[in-house]
Amino acid sequence: MSTDAIVLLKEDHKEIRRLFTAFQDAEDGPASRRGKIVGQIIEALTVHTYLENEVMYPEIRKLVPDVEDDILESYEEHHVADVLCLELHAMDADDERFVAKTTVLMENVLHHVEEEEQEWFPKVRDALGRNQLQEIGQRMLDLRPKAPTTPTAPKALKKAHDAVVA
Repeated sequence: MSTDAIVLLKEDHKEIRRLFTAFQDAEDGPASRRGKIVGQIIEALTVHTYLENEVMYPEIRKLVPDVEDDILESYEEHHVADVLCLELHAMDADDERFVAKTTVLMENVLHHVEEEEQEWFPKVRDALGRNQLQEIGQRMLDLRPKAPTTPTAPKALKKAHDAVVA
C-alpha cells in the first residue's frame, strides 16, 4: 500500500464518490437505506477532512507557497461540508429536506475534489519529492485511527469551531 499523501487522498475521494453513487441509487428507496448510506458518507468525510486539515494542508502551506490560495479555499470548502454533515447527522432520513441537503453536500464535495485533483495536487506533486509525499502520507495514516468519525466528536467540533473563530 502506498503512503504517498496524494495517492491516499485520491483513494478517499474514490470511496466518497462510490458512496455518493450508492446514495443516488437509493434515492427512491426506503429512507432507512438512504440514512445508512449518508451515515457512511458523513463518517468518510469527517475522517478525510480531519486528516487534510490536520496534516496535509498545514504541511503543504509551508512547503508549496504557490498553492496558498487553493488551500485557504479548501479549508472553507471543508467548513461548508462540515456544517452540512453536522446538519445531516441530526436529521431523520425521512425529513423532506434530507435528500436535497445530501445532494448539496455531494455537489460541494465533488467540486472540491475536482479542484484538488485537477488544479493543486499536480502542483504539489511537481513541487515535492516522493519522499516528502510519503512522509506526509505516513503521518496521515498514523493519525487516521485517532480521527473523529462523526461531526459531533470533540475533534470534529473543534475543527468546525476553528474555521469560524480562527
